Amino acid sequence: MNKDKQFRKILAVSAVFVALSAPAESQAVSMYARQTGQACASCHFQHYPMLNEFGRAFKAGGYTLIGKERTLEGEKLSIPETLNIGIVAKIRYQKTNGPSLGAAEHNKNDGRWDIPDELNVLIGGRINNNIGFFLEGVTAEAPFLGGFKIPFAYDVGPVKLGVVPFSTGELGVPFGFELLNTGAVKNQRIAEQGADISAQQYVMGPHAARGAAFVVSNPLYFVNLSKWSPGHLGEYQSAPEATYIRAAVTPSVGGWDLGAGVQSYSGSAEVLDGGTATSVSVNDTKALAVDAQAQGMVGAMPLGIYLSYARANATGATGTPNYFNSTPGNNEKNAAAIAVELGVLPRKATVILAYRKADNGELAYNEDNAVTVGGTYQIVQNMQLQLTHAMRSGNAYDAGSPNMLVGGDGDRHTTLLLFGSF
Repeated sequence: MNKDKQFRKILAVSAVFVALSAPAESQAVSMYARQTGQACASCHFQHYPMLNEFGRAFKAGGYTLIGKERTLEGEKLSIPETLNIGIVAKIRYQKTNGPSLGAAEHNKNDGRWDIPDELNVLIGGRINNNIGFFLEGVTAEAPFLGGFKIPFAYDVGPVKLGVVPFSTGELGVPFGFELLNTGAVKNQRIAEQGADISAQQYVMGPHAARGAAFVVSNPLYFVNLSKWSPGHLGEYQSAPEATYIRAAVTPSVGGWDLGAGVQSYSGSAEVLDGGTATSVSVNDTKALAVDAQAQGMVGAMPLGIYLSYARANATGATGTPNYFNSTPGNNEKNAAAIAVELGVLPRKATVILAYRKADNGELAYNEDNAVTVGGTYQIVQNMQLQLTHAMRSGNAYDAGSPNMLVGGDGDRHTTLLLFGSF
């Protein structure tokens, strides 16, 4: 059986599995659902990880809200009776259409299974009335610690003031504090292949970051000023010298949950070269993004619309490298994207359509565009099946380009994903 027939068989089996899945909702069992006594749908718009207004308020409050779970109370003590733990697991199949490496190496062009793609042990929740925490450990990428933060959040008049010390291996500096669903932070977007549907994920992409976010928030807006540096646990311990500013408004208008904001990266920081603390260089951290979202109902169907634009300054031929666009002599790297998700079966099934137009900054083969179609199916609230297909175009996919040479991904990318949180 050839590879295409194998893939069609996989899709057919998956479709049968979805059709036979019971449509009843389930009570969520992830760590925050256990703590609050709320189902997944209480915090998420359409499906995890997309936040709704209640989900934003829970996150802005530092994960401290408590529900049915009993607490241990004492002088300056208020913690859950049990430590809340969750597991996130992903099983993923990917198929691209670039030239195969053949016997040399089995890669996505041959069809690739990752079982699991991710397996994360998550621990988090309430430390006290105004202090919470989040810990992502035992991941495939970071065997001990994928990410960690301790939000401090206090009510001061009509706003919450907070500080969030954080460190992450790949979610980037927005991991400190982010509430929108545009892909401004890597783990908060509608589909798995974030770079195809989010300008921020295309331009800034995954990166390590450590530092502290200083936050002001209320239901109508939030501001995050972070001092940070590239790096994570066990890496070179540089001072948090770079600056990240995030500001967004989050009004509700006519039943629609709206959001719009800007992200600004500036300054410079020391970065490891070659993986050893003896080889360190200073990098600029210069990039900008603007984004917007609208979440509401069209008739009986929920609809989410997500817009994003991002750019990273060019690195001069002899100048300081830009951490987000480091090749000397390249042009500015930029992207614009729109992603739409319609709940054709509310709380059960969605369809996804996205378009991204980008310039990768290279002097040749630089035009990199993508159209993504797909959808999600909630088997239960805390388990999702997702299928997306990206069709890429532009001269970055012309004959002779890196994408079309042996080992390149080609111009088609299909992803089948089973996600579970329990």
